[in-house]
Amino acid sequence: MKTLVAYFSASGITASVAKEVASAANADLYEIKPTVRYTSADLNWMDKKSRSSVEMSNPASRPEIVKDLPDLSQYDTVIIGFPIWWYVAPTIINTFLESGDFSGKKIALFATSGGSGFGKTVQNLKPSVDASAQFVSEKLLNGATPADIKAWVDTLA
Repeated sequence: MKTLVAYFSASGITASVAKEVASAANADLYEIKPTVRYTSADLNWMDKKSRSSVEMSNPASRPEIVKDLPDLSQYDTVIIGFPIWWYVAPTIINTFLESGDFSGKKIALFATSGGSGFGKTVQNLKPSVDASAQFVSEKLLNGATPADIKAWVDTLA
């Protein structure tokens, strides 16, 4: 089984967790990069006109990503990490899913969050992939130890 860990991190927190997940899973690591990086002003959820607020208020929003996708055909499992924004995955995750062929893949999700859970994340992401893709797990990894991460990754095998 070959695994890819793909992650989006606006502030670096999810990136550090993704590196731990990739290490625990002996997986390749790929950063989902927005074409235009997010600034701290873009991430100000208190400002209804901030970039992230505007994107998250429109479920059809698809922030553009750098198109340097890995060859997904070589992976059985794709673990996708992201921060929770407005109780769900940022819409850039939909952009990533719609940019590749996830047919028949097992997809596991992990997130970092300031306090909220996954909410309707899986429900919001499912339409972005082929119906044969299978969402197998989701896990909040706030403050997770390497042992916690390894234990979760081991459940995906």
